[in-house]
Amino acid sequence: MSKPVVQVINLGRLNYAAAYKAQCLARDKLIKQLNQESPSSLPLEVNHYENKLLLVEHEPVYTTGVRRAPYDMQLINSLKSLGADFVSTDRGGLITFHGYGQLTIYPVLYLGCFFNNKSIKCYVHRLEETLIQTVKKVLPKNQKVSTISEYPGVWVQDERKIAAIGVHGKRHVTTHGTCLNCNNDLSWFDHIIPCGIQGKEVTSISKEIGQDFSIDKTIPLFLDSFAQLFDCDIKTD
Repeated sequence: MSKPVVQVINLGRLNYAAAYKAQCLARDKLIKQLNQESPSSLPLEVNHYENKLLLVEHEPVYTTGVRRAPYDMQLINSLKSLGADFVSTDRGGLITFHGYGQLTIYPVLYLGCFFNNKSIKCYVHRLEETLIQTVKKVLPKNQKVSTISEYPGVWVQDERKIAAIGVHGKRHVTTHGTCLNCNNDLSWFDHIIPCGIQGKEVTSISKEIGQDFSIDKTIPLFLDSFAQLFDCDIKTD
């Protein structure tokens, strides 16, 4: 039986608006494929859907997810004065930061290729496991890398957040995704309460191992973990 094929597109360093446009184009292609399927026709083979992983190193930007009340303009203007953009999005989760030295991954996937129930919950759990396995390949074996039931994302020693997750689904097609701190400047997080979680630190791979560990070194580790956890073939050309 054939596996889903996921094409990797490395967008490099990019502002948020351009990266989101790339997500939307990829999402719309997948939805168009789904719309072309009729009740009387068989679904496409899983390896024919145009599933993609978009990899980005964002120019500095604070992003917010879906929430009931808008953020205060004084806070927004204060964050912009630091030299970062500020964008409200339709992903889950609260405020976070993206910037240089952080690997941001936007999986644009039709969940029907990976899960029989097309579940967002299953997808998020699998994405968390992918990040955990990626980080474990680098950190010392005595360092605990896991999720915390009451908080989203991936944590080191239950105290330091190393990866954030915020996703969106439409017609069982995903956008937004996750960011993994590699060798980024963590001081950007000092100006917010990351993901609305009080009293917790933000960390990076480089900080945890005490030496520089770049995005370029992290990407192949993530792709290997993703291929295993999502049981797919990765296409990088």
